[in-house]
Parts: sequence; structure tokens; C-alpha cells
Amino acid sequence: MPEPRTILNENGELLADSPLDLETIQNLYESMVIARTYDHKASAMQRQGRLATYAQFEGQEACQIGSVAPLEPRDWVAATYRDAAAMWAHGYPWVNLVLGRTGDERGGQAPEGVNVLPPSITVGGHMIHAVGLAWAEQLKGTGAVALTLFGDGATSEGDFHEAMNFAGVYTLPVVFFCQNNGWAISMPRDRQTAAETIASKGAGYGVPGVLVDGNDLLAVFAATAEAVDRARNGGGATLIEALTYRMGPHTTTDDPGRYGHTAAVGMWAERDPLERVRRYLERNGRWDADWEAGIEDHAHEIVEAAVAEAEALPPLSSDEIFEAMFAEPTTQLREQQRLARGERAHD
Repeated sequence: MPEPRTILNENGELLADSPLDLETIQNLYESMVIARTYDHKASAMQRQGRLATYAQFEGQEACQIGSVAPLEPRDWVAATYRDAAAMWAHGYPWVNLVLGRTGDERGGQAPEGVNVLPPSITVGGHMIHAVGLAWAEQLKGTGAVALTLFGDGATSEGDFHEAMNFAGVYTLPVVFFCQNNGWAISMPRDRQTAAETIASKGAGYGVPGVLVDGNDLLAVFAATAEAVDRARNGGGATLIEALTYRMGPHTTTDDPGRYGHTAAVGMWAERDPLERVRRYLERNGRWDADWEAGIEDHAHEIVEAAVAEAEALPPLSSDEIFEAMFAEPTTQLREQQRLARGERAHD
């Protein structure tokens, strides 16, 4: 396998010029800390019975924060159930993400002006949505780009190939970002595909592929920024494969010990994307323990406030649920609504 593009190594040393200034890197590091804080909180809430099944993303913060950072507000993000950090970084509120995990449909409604689709549970299906959004923006001539994030397992779905083919044929402004964390639930990457890399799959559709170190915030940012710029200027789609690792199970219902996932956790912990950036900032006089404590306190405040807001919302009434189904409810729904109210059904 070819070596992935790397700018910042595991010791926090630059191997090439940084695409970002130190202040921006500090800000992105803080976003990564907030994202990990949310991930830990959501995992704990699921164990307490306060959330439904949860998909952890610890270890993939550089992928999610770094890939979204080059986007503009007019651009779109179509992501998965594991991409809460990317969605939040592009404007989707934490409170909505918490609500979605409780089964509350209000969590699926992005605020006005936030171009982020609700998290996709269907593996791979949202890539087609991203292509549709990109095509619409191309037809309107807005210059907006769509970014879609997915895992390595999604590349075995027909939706991936359909989306890639359409994007290639129509030279669409879309960036495909694969977070290759080595596992599709219990299926290892070497049983997903015989291709040397997932990035190489783009060639079959006339789409360039790029392989990056997914735990390197700067490499992820640089690769995505170049792909976004290319898309925005009429060059079409790019497929980015970011090599990373999910430190936790596939979801909170999974037992990764049954299929060997946990064997590599220790090795990947040494490649922690947050630790890599922290070392770089410390080398450059932009990190100390007091600053870290301050941003961690701020992260906890943000996440706890979102949780409190979500849990304080009164549950939807049955009437509200029925009224949200159709603009003009069907006869059957009206009948069911009356039954839910405790009224007698019509003869």
C-alpha cells in the first residue's frame, strides 16, 4: 500500500509546510476537544438509559473536524450516524444530535441556513443525496460544494458506485470522504475489497483518489481543501481515503472483543489525533496545562448545556406526531389520531 499523505507526524513535528496558522490550529484543536467530550458524554448517557444505541467516533476527530474546516456556510454536509463532530462543526447543534439519539424527531430538523442533512442510518444511501445536492448547486450556478462522509464498509454498497459514477459523468462539485477505520462492524477491511486502496476506486469513475493519514488534522485539512477548491472551480469530484481507527465498538450494542478489533487499540492510541496536535502546539508555545483545562471546562459546559436543553423539552403529544405526518392527513391517520386521544372510532 502506498504511504498516506502526512504533514504532522505522531511526535507533533511538521514533515511539510503547515496549511494553517497556529491560531487556526488552536481553534480546531478546541473543536476536537469539544467533539471528544460530547462522544464521552453520549456514551455514558447510553449506558444510563438516557440515549438509544450510540455510535462512538473517538479517534476520528481529525477526520471529521479537519474535513469540514475548509467548507463555507453555503456548502453541504451529508454524513452518517458516526459523524456528529463533522455535523456540529458545520452548524448542526449538539442539542439536535442528542435529541436524535433519544428518538425525538425534532433532532432531525437543522436550523434555518444550516446546510447539513440529518445523520444517515442507511449505510451509503446519503452519498446519493450528496450527489443530488451537488448537481442542484451546479445547475443553479451557486458555486457551493457537497461533502459526504462514510466508512470503508459503505464502499461495498451499490449506492457508493452509483454516486461515484454519476459524479464523474457530470463533473459534479462533490467530495467523497471515506473514514477507513479498518472495520465495517466485524468485517475487516481486507475482506471488504481486494483493491490496494479505497482511494484507487475513484479511477474507475474518472474521479481522482487521495490517500491521507486520517489522524493528521493538517493532512486531512489540506487534502479536503484542495478537493473543495477543485470542485468549486469546475474540476469535479474527488475521493479521499483517510486512514484512521475507531477506538470504541461499532456501536454500544457491539462487542468488538469477539472479532479482534481491540487488539490494535493500544497501537492506535499512540496515534491519537488530539495528542498529535497538542504536541505540535506545545512545541510552538501555544499549549499549556492551564489553557487545556480552560478549553476542557468550556467543552463540558457546551455539552452539558445541550444535554440539559434536550432533556428539558416536553415530549411531543400524540396530536403533534400525527399532524407532522402529512400536510393533509389521510382518513386512516385521522382515525388513528382519534383512537390515540381515547375517542371512539367512527363506525
